Amino acid sequence: MPPSLMPVDQYADVVRDLLGVATPTPVPLAEADGLVLAADLVAEVPLPTFANSAMDGYAVRHSDLAAAGPTTLPVCADIPAGRIDVPPLAPGSAARIMTGAPVPDGADTVIPVEFTDASATGDAPAEVTFLETVERGRHVRPRGEEAETGDVLLSAGTALTPPALGLAAAAGHATVLAYPRPRVLVLSTGSELVTPGRPLQHGQIYESNSVVLVSALERIGARARALQLVEDDVETFHRRLRDEAADADLIVTSGGVSAGAFEVVKEALEGAVEFVKTGMQPGMPQGCGRFEGTPIVTLPGNPVSVYVSFEVYLRGALLAWMGCADTERPGFVGTWKGPRQGSPADKRQFLRGVCDVPEGTVTPVGAPPSHLLAALARANCLVVIPEGQASVSPGDDVEIWLLDSAL
Repeated sequence: MPPSLMPVDQYADVVRDLLGVATPTPVPLAEADGLVLAADLVAEVPLPTFANSAMDGYAVRHSDLAAAGPTTLPVCADIPAGRIDVPPLAPGSAARIMTGAPVPDGADTVIPVEFTDASATGDAPAEVTFLETVERGRHVRPRGEEAETGDVLLSAGTALTPPALGLAAAAGHATVLAYPRPRVLVLSTGSELVTPGRPLQHGQIYESNSVVLVSALERIGARARALQLVEDDVETFHRRLRDEAADADLIVTSGGVSAGAFEVVKEALEGAVEFVKTGMQPGMPQGCGRFEGTPIVTLPGNPVSVYVSFEVYLRGALLAWMGCADTERPGFVGTWKGPRQGSPADKRQFLRGVCDVPEGTVTPVGAPPSHLLAALARANCLVVIPEGQASVSPGDDVEIWLLDSAL
């Protein structure tokens, strides 16, 4: 690789080191879906907190039931779920009980209503006849069956799924200590850009990079916000960033980082951002640093370059920021089914493809140039051609990164 090109993996480490790991914070359960626990979650109460019934039926002492044939017992209590003043069960009696209701002291078994002569609805009867019996302890959920107070329910590093959040709530937690979602500010530059829906003049194009970035960022759990377009003016660029940077954990720009004239991002951030050429295609020009203390990553302007840059440099770094242990794109080594395709030997090339996961093959979609967004939209994977490999031919093994549409 020419000395002027920074290796892809080296630059990815630079971006990851720039972002680091977020400071954990207490997060309400309603806002914690998908976050990663920063500390072990322990039970504040036993699970269950009291012995309760697993069925609608009658709580009894098993010793009061006949070994064979029906048994008739008086009904001394009616226990719905939520009752807190449950009396002990006297010997030789039964208590009607609903699913989830506390099992009275003295009772050790619940007989389902289907095994009795009683109705499942209406008022409790004065007495009940048990037509069938069950083994001692059946249909009783013991106190602490799943966990005792202080037991570790979820380990630090666990991703909070809906069941995990339900478990946290059941264990008495209103909040969890977790890595927060990054607040990412997205800014596209270019005087030629026009917001979609407005009329175009000759020489103008509709802006798409912020749409790509905000969607990609939110898919991994970030809170992304796009600023209005910024024209190629250094003062305007500085003013917009100063107004917004304090409310962001990361700023991501697109455009204005190449070697030509009117590269507003490069001009405005000189000294604050290190601009480099990385050894990948598309997405060679990159930059990262800090703007008034806030991390900033500057991406190139072509839409395919923007998306590939996100996948290579930002996705894993932001997942690590959020405490995720697994930050790699799902993928596998598959077989190239396309024609021979050249690749710059000094760069790592990312081609767009459609892969057949069960078959383990991939077919290219579109040509390599970085402005061909339609091909990327049809792709369900990226195909990685490593540095030092000048081409890929039919039947060759290739590394495949599965995109969301393939998962």
